Amino acid sequence: MIDYIKGELAELTPTQAVVEAGGVGYALGISLFTYSALEGRREARLWVVEVIREDAYTLWGFATREERSLFLLLTSVSGIGGATARVALSALSPSEMVGAISRGDERVLRGVKGIGPKAAQRIIVELRDKVLGLDVAPEQRAGSIDKELRDEAVAALTMLGFPPAPSRKAVVRLLEGDPRMKVEQVIKAALKML
Repeated sequence: MIDYIKGELAELTPTQAVVEAGGVGYALGISLFTYSALEGRREARLWVVEVIREDAYTLWGFATREERSLFLLLTSVSGIGGATARVALSALSPSEMVGAISRGDERVLRGVKGIGPKAAQRIIVELRDKVLGLDVAPEQRAGSIDKELRDEAVAALTMLGFPPAPSRKAVVRLLEGDPRMKVEQVIKAALKML
């Protein structure tokens, strides 16, 4: 079993990272969360999940052990495969995912492409107790951030062609610094950061 791969980051797209280690290029499927963690880096260490089936051999890579643990929990739920788990971990950060599951927030989970009402219920029922054991930090200062303002600024940046994960990260950082900012100010400041 491969625990992690460490080496030169040969290629990086929002859905895949190629890490060269020992003269071999390993292609790993990644989430947007991992993509934003790797952006601008030349070397990477990705925690790995191997999926070996009769018709495919797939490697999934994660920036943190916690994200890998969440991926394994999500794929343990009937009807949730690797692709859907990756979309879920791209739409929500690990802390947001843990928060939604532990609160039983079906609406947030249904907002993820590929997760319908029944799948959202299964995830909550099967994983609510299990996610509490994960070492995932809760969303920092979530109460001080206007989520509507955050979402509006991220949507505007995405429409301007910036990837959602880095846009969200920049917007959250700005709003944590000054929660009274107006959406136009947030967008202008984020454009300088991206």
